[in-house]
Amino acid sequence: MKLPLIVGNWKMNLSAKEATELACKIREFANKNSYAKVVLAPSFTLLQGVGQVLAGSGVGLASQNFFCQEKGAYTGEVSAGMIKETGCEYVIVGHSERRQLFGETDELVNKKALCAIQNNITAIICVGETAEQRTAGKTFEVIEQQVRKALVGVENQDLEKIVIAYEPIWAIGTGENATVDQANEVHCLIRKIVAEKNSGNKNGSLSILYGGSVTPDNCKELLRDPEINGALVGGASLKINSFCDIIRSADNK
Repeated sequence: MKLPLIVGNWKMNLSAKEATELACKIREFANKNSYAKVVLAPSFTLLQGVGQVLAGSGVGLASQNFFCQEKGAYTGEVSAGMIKETGCEYVIVGHSERRQLFGETDELVNKKALCAIQNNITAIICVGETAEQRTAGKTFEVIEQQVRKALVGVENQDLEKIVIAYEPIWAIGTGENATVDQANEVHCLIRKIVAEKNSGNKNGSLSILYGGSVTPDNCKELLRDPEINGALVGGASLKINSFCDIIRSADNK
């Protein structure tokens, strides 16, 4: 049975010194506790230093983004090979901030997911609806489109290199998280879509994370739900006490 997956997305935060100090503390906690598989996602400039801190510890390293070309005239981008050199085993793909602020499309998300798989990197594919889409009753429609388009060309054997994170956009950074029932129904939908598209995944082996204002206060209840296999944590992953409390919450699984 897989351990729950707890991913700390540090976004554009922390100096090199702050990042390595926090990574050291998280590594120490995670090594003493086996509640979950822990992964840290620092910014590009911090990957090398944090990767060195985490090497051999069992705590995974993720990139927050990458580009789906090996090399070339792509100013400001980094390749799968570049992030692998720093020790990355995971990459976050299609986060709502990438979609909304930088115009990433479902098609680009799919290209990145396939590129990650080809490079033996686990893609954490983010999906989620806006407040307007939820109010209009379009949540299922939006999620289905995002999941189906993200998985074009992904074969059954590739699913081991895929994690899906449901992050309702209206909950990210707002302090308002989805209820357990809201998260459960979307997670069940995602699992159904993947099972229909990729036969053989009906055993629930796909890890589906919840993200969106995850805190120590709400995480325990969310992780108690059998359809929620972990959490993609934003702001709360920047503080050692709150992040360790979230990791500890995974002991419910």
